[in-house]
Amino acid sequence: MKINSNISCLIIFLLAIQINLYADRIIVDKKTKLSSISQAIVIAKPYDEIIIRSGEYKEGNIIITKSLKITGDNFPVLDGEGEYEIFTVHSDNVFISGIIFKNAGVNYLKENAAVRFENVKNGEVSNCKFYGNFFFLYFAKSDQCKIKNNFIEAYGEKEVSSGNGIHIWNCREVEVANNKILGHRDGIYLEFVKRATIIENYSAKNLRYGLHFMFSDSCHYYANEFEHNSAGVAVMYSHYVEMTKNKFINNWGPASYGLLLKDITDSKISFNKFIENTSGIYIEGCNRSEFQNNLFEKNGWAIKLMANSSDNIFTENNFLSNTFDVSTNSRQNFNTFSSNFWSKYQGYDLDKNGIGDIPYRPVKLYSIMVEQNKPTMILLNSLFIELLNIAESVFPSLTPETLLDKTPLLMRVN
Repeated sequence: MKINSNISCLIIFLLAIQINLYADRIIVDKKTKLSSISQAIVIAKPYDEIIIRSGEYKEGNIIITKSLKITGDNFPVLDGEGEYEIFTVHSDNVFISGIIFKNAGVNYLKENAAVRFENVKNGEVSNCKFYGNFFFLYFAKSDQCKIKNNFIEAYGEKEVSSGNGIHIWNCREVEVANNKILGHRDGIYLEFVKRATIIENYSAKNLRYGLHFMFSDSCHYYANEFEHNSAGVAVMYSHYVEMTKNKFINNWGPASYGLLLKDITDSKISFNKFIENTSGIYIEGCNRSEFQNNLFEKNGWAIKLMANSSDNIFTENNFLSNTFDVSTNSRQNFNTFSSNFWSKYQGYDLDKNGIGDIPYRPVKLYSIMVEQNKPTMILLNSLFIELLNIAESVFPSLTPETLLDKTPLLMRVN
């Protein structure tokens, strides 16, 4: 088996060398006879490299049906003039880099994009800049593609008339890495995607979600930052999702949250930071998921946990200076909280083992009052509310009896 594997690798290596030996470099320059990108693509052979020299090219509806490497020299500008989709790719092995795309046309039925990949494999867009397009990067039914190191900025004012920064539909094994995405409807949108990796992206000031994905299983989101988005991040109807070392910061508004989880199962949310969001995490219809080593700091609500969520485990998380640590809409609880650090815990530790000797009840009666009657928020920090919460902690009657941390930590989790 090892010999066969080595032979396969050798064959692939030799084929790559052969392709490079026979590939040509075609130069597109506004100052020469070959000044049209479309013309260069027509005359190019598969696996050729097209180099576009600096300048502004007002071309659109450029169709790519052969394997090519298209490289910008000193960031040429491709202008769709508010009318055209600029690149549409229908071939495997197309690599685009070093180009500025702007002003792709608006089409609400077709969802025009600056660059679209359809029914392909092994495509890549890297080190490009996108300004003022409708949809920016659109991948449909395309596998093993990469979107890396791009700057993507829109100037949308209304959600209904804006497109998404990176739109991925019905794809497999896509990598989205180290992109900066600003001002779209959704910064990154995924639907019916399998085994995607979303890593080290910055998504901010989007009109709806920094990240929005639905019906997408076995995906991993690592070290991304989502900041100042209207509604934060939404993850819906998905399984086996891992979200690790992400930052959810200042996603603030009347219906906003750092992270919305709806109908999620068998997932892991760990080592994330939720700081100054309206709600750190809103959890609805989620089951058998683990929340571990997360930081919840200075949120309105650290966690909103709906009653239709069960068998979730919250352990070794830090809850610091949140207005409400946990709120729920039922007296029933089918989830486990254990060994978390709560800055509001006022218990004692007589045996000095670092664990509180009395349980901590994170759901306060006042949080239930606020959920049922929003104007009562005006009573926050009043003496009446302090006395009410103390009485409820001693004689719990309306808060969930089983929603408690029996082993609260006295020191923050590192």
